[in-house]
Amino acid sequence: MGLLEQIKDAGIIGAGGAGFPTHAKLTSEAEYILLNGAECEPLLRVDQQLMAMYPDEIIRGFEAAGRLVGAKKALIGIKKKHKEVIELLKERIQALSMGDYVGVHELPDIYPAGDEQVLVYELTGRVVPETGIPIQVGCVVVNSETALNIYKASQGQPVTEKYITVAGDIPNRVTVKVPVGTPIMDVLKLSGIEDFSDYAVIDGGPMMGPVMADIGGFVTKKNKGFVILKKDHFLIRKKSVTMEQAKRVNKATCEQCRMCTDMCPRYLLGHNMQPHKMMRVMNYSIDDLEGQKIAQLCCQCNMCELFACPAGLHPKMANLYFKEKLAEQNIRYKPEKTEFEARSVRPLRLVPSKRLIARLGLRSFDLPAPMTESGLVPQTIRIATRQHVGAPAEPIVSAGAQVQAGQMIGRIPEGSLGAAIHASISGTVSEVTADYIEIRRN
Repeated sequence: MGLLEQIKDAGIIGAGGAGFPTHAKLTSEAEYILLNGAECEPLLRVDQQLMAMYPDEIIRGFEAAGRLVGAKKALIGIKKKHKEVIELLKERIQALSMGDYVGVHELPDIYPAGDEQVLVYELTGRVVPETGIPIQVGCVVVNSETALNIYKASQGQPVTEKYITVAGDIPNRVTVKVPVGTPIMDVLKLSGIEDFSDYAVIDGGPMMGPVMADIGGFVTKKNKGFVILKKDHFLIRKKSVTMEQAKRVNKATCEQCRMCTDMCPRYLLGHNMQPHKMMRVMNYSIDDLEGQKIAQLCCQCNMCELFACPAGLHPKMANLYFKEKLAEQNIRYKPEKTEFEARSVRPLRLVPSKRLIARLGLRSFDLPAPMTESGLVPQTIRIATRQHVGAPAEPIVSAGAQVQAGQMIGRIPEGSLGAAIHASISGTVSEVTADYIEIRRN
């Protein structure tokens, strides 16, 4: 079996973000393959620790992925503040005799350095076109955990475990490895908190992660971190604003200063994303369909809403409102050109991570979250069939079946984009639905 089939059978997806199936991404031909080790979301620690703990495996998986897509060069992007990890990676690249192919590129400590399009620009100087993806400029991007999973797939190991940082206003900040399908509450309690009635949980990073409406779910392959904060924290209150509330506040207060646009990472790459115009269209009910289309260029990084706006308004929500409205009408933005250049002011408007963390009210929580043995032995796990881009996995087991950890329990539907799923513990299948497969430990 070739590596691409091994990756497909292992159920590897992007280990964060949307969860795009990796085997589909690696069918492209690219000039560069890029490893996203930026981990620019505040408080999250997974990628930096994995690169320190498993440098050889990550380098080998990354190199193998690069060969699959025919890349001439494999570049690892990591923030220059991680000096010890950078030196370790360089040392191991030489020891593995990959120095002519794999290189390490130091990134500035800015947000959002981990945005795919920002990463492509920082590592190659190329700008991904509006509404485009990295392959359009000859690049394929994977992250550190995905590269580790590619190596494991080459050794016959499917994705059954997930690395997660638990951080925030908590006694114990940790990064742990847990079986996919572990109850989220079990992971949250590793924080040292038992009663969550006064707390809210952000699924992912503080900038892009949503506040979880229900913390009674189960870990998926996409989970990267849980940030636990008091319900009255600024960030929780900000993220809990409804669309109707945002529209009222925006209309009452926006003075069109355009700071949201001037600090927008996509605008600074030369794109036509201009949040202040979306605020204008929303606030004055301007019936300008063409003008509304630029909302589709928003990557939802939240820079405009959580950092740039001096009045604390909701420009990202304005973008989101029009994105959803246009999607309902199946209307799409069409770029007028294919080549873009970053704006000359970009170097002057990059936002340092420490400044962002202070603005978010997270400075006192920006502390290490060391990799720790979780000690979790979940008795019941639920493996979601929908935890990736594409069609849900098709169950291939029935209730009552005995399964072993690592066994495939859901496959990709014929002719569809998707990802396989596997049992993360050995036990008995207790329930099979369209949404999940439940397994109880024997």
